[in-house]
Amino acid sequence: MQPKEVKMYSDYKSPFAYLAFDPAFALEQRYRIRLRWIPFQLRIKGKGERSLYSEHKAQYSYLDARRWAKPRGLIIRGPLKVYDTTPALIGGLFAEQHGRLLDYSRRVYELFFKRELEADQPDAVASVIASLGMSAGDYRKYLSGDGALAYQRAQDEAANDHVFGVPLFFFEGEPFWGHDRIPVLEARLTEAGLAIA
Repeated sequence: MQPKEVKMYSDYKSPFAYLAFDPAFALEQRYRIRLRWIPFQLRIKGKGERSLYSEHKAQYSYLDARRWAKPRGLIIRGPLKVYDTTPALIGGLFAEQHGRLLDYSRRVYELFFKRELEADQPDAVASVIASLGMSAGDYRKYLSGDGALAYQRAQDEAANDHVFGVPLFFFEGEPFWGHDRIPVLEARLTEAGLAIA
């Protein structure tokens, strides 16, 4: 039986996508699925552009993310600005081509949420790529060439899927939004007979 595809839309600036990343890929060990990571540029308003209510919600969201992160030993500090994570997301596509998506993503999430990575700076992303033994030069070529095209295809697919946030999973067209929906997704996969005995 061929593994079924589960899509996971993700952005490196989302603390909840960070929380979902490893548990989502762990599903491949328990279910006959292939998780497909798809980069999605989360559009966030900056401080001063949000309503007071939205500001309260943003503060609460980071508080809540830290509650989930602490038992797992993950550090989540709120970023000091709103990032366009395109360079980091294209870096994910590059790493995936080299079989290093998991290593790369874990490192990017860790550094970003420790405020040690400017995810919007190609040179900073190239340093992460190089630290994992991949070619920074090849990444830079990919960033402005095939990577830019692959990234745009991902954004187009997200538009077709009506993606509005991350992490957002799709299984057979059914959406599951949020890291805390992974158990609901698991129940659905079990119902579909995909659990590995």
